[in-house]
Amino acid sequence: MLKKYYDYVSTMLEQVIEINEEVMPKVIDETARRVREDKLIYVYGPGGHANIATQEAFFRAGGLMNIAAILDEGTLLSSGALRSMSMERTPGYGRIVIDNSGLSEGDLILIVNSYGMNSAVIDSTMRAKELGATVVGISSRQHAETIGPDHPARHPSKQNLHDLADIFLDSLIPVGDAVMNFDGDVPAAGAVSTFANAFLMNAIQMLTIERIVAEGGRPAVWTSGNAPGGDEANAKLVGRFQGRIRNL
Repeated sequence: MLKKYYDYVSTMLEQVIEINEEVMPKVIDETARRVREDKLIYVYGPGGHANIATQEAFFRAGGLMNIAAILDEGTLLSSGALRSMSMERTPGYGRIVIDNSGLSEGDLILIVNSYGMNSAVIDSTMRAKELGATVVGISSRQHAETIGPDHPARHPSKQNLHDLADIFLDSLIPVGDAVMNFDGDVPAAGAVSTFANAFLMNAIQMLTIERIVAEGGRPAVWTSGNAPGGDEANAKLVGRFQGRIRNL
C-alpha cells in the first residue's frame, strides 16, 4: 500500500508540472515583479488544511522573505476543527479576512484551497479583486467542477476559484482527497492535497528566486535558523520586512 501511495503522489506531481507548464511563467512574472519592487506577496489558504499551504510558504528555510501569510484564526484547526469547517462555509467571512489583511490595489495574493468552491475562498477572491489586487488561484478544477451546485460547502453564488482568479494553477486533487481504498465498508485513506499544495508553494518561490538571480538580482531568502550561521544571515535582511508583515 505504501508503494501504491508513493506512486500515486509522484505521478500526480509530475502531472501538476505538466498541466501548469504554460501558466506557471505568468505566475512568476507577477511574483518576480513584486520581489524586484520589494513588495509583499500575500498567501491565504481559506480552509482547515489549506492553511498548511499558507504556513509552508511563510518563514520557511529557502522561502522568500516577501511572503506575507494571512494566518486567520477562524479557519485554523487549532481554533477547533468543526469550527474551522463552519467558518470556511460562512458567506461574507472571507471578505472580512481580506479587509483585515492590508491587501490593496496592485498587490498580489495567492489563494490556495484544495476544492476552490467554499464561501471563504470565493468571498476572499471577490474582495481581493474589488480592491484591485491580482489573484493567483490554486485549487483542483476537477474537484470544483465535479461537486454539484447544491453542496453545502459551496458559496451561494455557486462559483469556482478557477473561474474567478486572474491566473489559475491546477493542483489536480481528486474528489475526496484520499486515494487509497480498502476492502469492505471503510472510507479511503491517504490524502494527497498537502503534497500538491506544498509542492506548488515551493515551486513558485524557487522559480521566482531563479528568475531574479538570472536577472542579476539577489532576492531575500530565509536561511534555516537551525543551520550554522542561519540567524546571522537572516538578521541582515529581516529588518526590511519587520513591521510590514503582520505575522512576522
